[in-house]
Amino acid sequence: MPWLLISLLAAVTATLAVGWIVDQALQRTAARHPAAPVWPLLRRCRIPLQLTVVSALLIAAKPLQRVFHLKRGDGAQHLLLLFLLASLGWLTVRVVAAVLEALLSRYETRIEDPARVQRVHTQISMLRRVVSALIVVVTVAVMLLTFSAMRAIGASLLASAGIIGIVAGIAAQSTLGNFFAGLQIAFGDTVRIGDIVVVDGQQGTVEEITLTYLVVRLWDQRRLIVPVSYFVSRPFENWTRRDPGLLAAVLLHLDHTTPVDELRTALRACLDRHPLWDGTEWALQVTDTTPSTIVVRATMTARTPDDAAQLRFDIREQLIAHLRDEHPHALPRLRTTDG
Repeated sequence: MPWLLISLLAAVTATLAVGWIVDQALQRTAARHPAAPVWPLLRRCRIPLQLTVVSALLIAAKPLQRVFHLKRGDGAQHLLLLFLLASLGWLTVRVVAAVLEALLSRYETRIEDPARVQRVHTQISMLRRVVSALIVVVTVAVMLLTFSAMRAIGASLLASAGIIGIVAGIAAQSTLGNFFAGLQIAFGDTVRIGDIVVVDGQQGTVEEITLTYLVVRLWDQRRLIVPVSYFVSRPFENWTRRDPGLLAAVLLHLDHTTPVDELRTALRACLDRHPLWDGTEWALQVTDTTPSTIVVRATMTARTPDDAAQLRFDIREQLIAHLRDEHPHALPRLRTTDG
């Protein structure tokens, strides 16, 4: 009995020691290579690694088998084997996620183009989800194959795999369509995480892309959940696909006596003082007339859609204030005549 207790304590000590040694090795490696982000990320794998080690020791060590009354083919050993397989799957998912996140972090530090960074971010996020799902499926399949009943019906399942595949494909047509649409979005560069899009007349920012749906954060913080198949089968607006900059426009309905040249000068002065104008383009033009007013359009560029919206609001307010203070007759008014 003392030897059995000693063996159990030795297994626990070995498990903790392995976790500590691996963690210390990763810390020292990260200190020697601070530019490589993969080593700090791999420290997240400590718990699944320790679970894998302890379950492997319980299965392999004969003294420990006697402690837990483990015999070949009994339920306890089978349960421990399932636990080992699940731990291995968890460990593999963590390692793959750490490697992919490290690749993304390294890419972000080397590339200054935000459009390319967003594209790679979307692709790596989608790749991580696909690989994780594949690892889970394989792990579950291996765990099921440890049951003798599942091995016995394996031949019949393989024989009818064609029919089952056809039936499953018809039943899951919508799910498979969304899955392949998600891959097409990730690697076709039609929409990326962080893009400003307009879906069914609603503007928002792409917040998350999964294998089956896409999350758009609207201007009022609501979340619009859209199937990914929507973005490969229907038209939508992507304001930041190539360049996040945007042209903002302000329409003013003014009186025919408005001094357009002076208003144009006032617009340039307002833009020079405004921090959101990127200094690329601006214009003020009379685009239309009506029997009672003229339509003046002021255009200006900004770095992002959010900046363009705020710039549009501020310039409209400043131009109206300028006309109210300097040329009140330029504001539209309703004229009436007697007789």
